[in-house]
Amino acid sequence: MHRALLCLCLATVTFNASAADPARFGAAQKAIEAGEFKAITSVLVAQDGKVVYEHYFDKDGAEGRRNTRSATKTVAGMLAGLAIADGRLPGKSARIFDVLPPARRARMANPDPRKDAITVEDLLTMSSIVECDDETEFSRGNEERMYLIEDWVQFYADLPVQGFPAWMPKPADSPHGRSFRYCTAGVTTLGEVVQTAVGEPLQAYAQRRLFDPLGIEKPEWQFSPLGLAQAGGGLGLRTRDLWKLGQLYLDGGRANGKQVMPEAWVRASLSPQATKGEEADYGYLWWLMKVPVGDKVMTLPAMAGTGGNTVFLLPEQHAVVVITTTNYNERQPHLLTFKLLTRDLIPAL
Repeated sequence: MHRALLCLCLATVTFNASAADPARFGAAQKAIEAGEFKAITSVLVAQDGKVVYEHYFDKDGAEGRRNTRSATKTVAGMLAGLAIADGRLPGKSARIFDVLPPARRARMANPDPRKDAITVEDLLTMSSIVECDDETEFSRGNEERMYLIEDWVQFYADLPVQGFPAWMPKPADSPHGRSFRYCTAGVTTLGEVVQTAVGEPLQAYAQRRLFDPLGIEKPEWQFSPLGLAQAGGGLGLRTRDLWKLGQLYLDGGRANGKQVMPEAWVRASLSPQATKGEEADYGYLWWLMKVPVGDKVMTLPAMAGTGGNTVFLLPEQHAVVVITTTNYNERQPHLLTFKLLTRDLIPAL
């Protein structure tokens, strides 16, 4: 999502036919098939907890695991909330270097008391004090630099403290008291924080506490060279799995008659905790996108990843919209996703 805020063999799968009215979404499907939105791979629309439209535009179909890139970060926020609820992570104010293996601090380059004070909440809100900004190619913490080394978490631990020249707002002068800078390395580190706190591999904890209760099977994780499940991106999930995650938060953390996520954590996650700018606020690893729809601007919580891969929550319509793509090399692919959502999908609801 950070780089742009703004068809192959067809496979059609029909579910919940009695609830669906394909004609409502005919214009959207026709435009996608004509290539207007480039490489859209799937669209799912659910309203009132039921799928009302679902179509696959590639050969992988319903069982394909979609690499939705940075939408994985939202899953990391869910796992942090569960670790806190389980009493394994002291809380959002827990200092990460008090949780991580002691070697992280012992081997740290650029030691600084301000780095020692970094909290879980700092990572959840993309606002820690270290110099890490994926939107700046010159940033010491840019994720492309991280991938060149073996130990991704130590990469984050070694980063220097961010400087704030006169033209850059200091955290104290920023909305919510936080200076937002998109940092994949920080969420990667959050994954190890959760893993260390719960005492089991991150992927195993995710399966037991989040995916199994939702009926999500065989997720495809990516791993660091040292074997850490990558909380910062690349998790492969089916389109319906992404819907289940979105529906979980739309329903206040409940699924299948059980409280899977604490309702208070859901509310906090979907509330502004930092500000990206005029176009979006940021919760706990949830985008709060300000999307023009007709004559008004709607704030839509979203899980978002490179290429325009997005899970939108539409609280007013009690709807979830999942759009997956392979528009990784397109210019401003999120604008294509927003256009599909606002011009064709929302009106159909």
